[in-house]
Amino acid sequence: MHDYYRNMNCYCGSQQTYKQCCELIIKGINIAETPEQLMRSRYSAYAAMIPQYIYATYAESTRKSQSLNEITLWAQQTSWLKLTVLSSEHITIKQFTSQTKPVLPYVHFQALYFDSQHFCLMEEKSRFLIENDQWRYLDGDIIEHSNLPTPKRNAPCLCLSGKKFKHCCALFV
Repeated sequence: MHDYYRNMNCYCGSQQTYKQCCELIIKGINIAETPEQLMRSRYSAYAAMIPQYIYATYAESTRKSQSLNEITLWAQQTSWLKLTVLSSEHITIKQFTSQTKPVLPYVHFQALYFDSQHFCLMEEKSRFLIENDQWRYLDGDIIEHSNLPTPKRNAPCLCLSGKKFKHCCALFV
């Protein structure tokens, strides 16, 4: 990956550089301490086209129904534009494993993306569990998944950056 991308703001929207944020988790230097950190790193892996990480962070039971080839194709065909975390349970691995009756934590988010034909908005409430002392993505309930109309060039951008569409997300499609 070119240093330009490593020094830009992280794909996950954290306001840190990718190099300081999700890259550390994706490369295995740090582990995701919370489900939200794992979800943000998975989003960044989609945006940076690192399908092996996405595949590896599925729970074992879910991974059986996944295909690395399908994940790779999806990542290649999709431009990820914005992640918005709506809510999440801030629970660490240690806190979760010490609970007597652990309830699976969730992350509720929206992702804006372009799939080579349409702008789309997906809203999901994802569930996570711990396997081998690390958070894993189990599954998610899709609350909304819709195609959005393409804005006119001078309209505000879909990602709510405050820029005109032509100076923002239109550059990535």
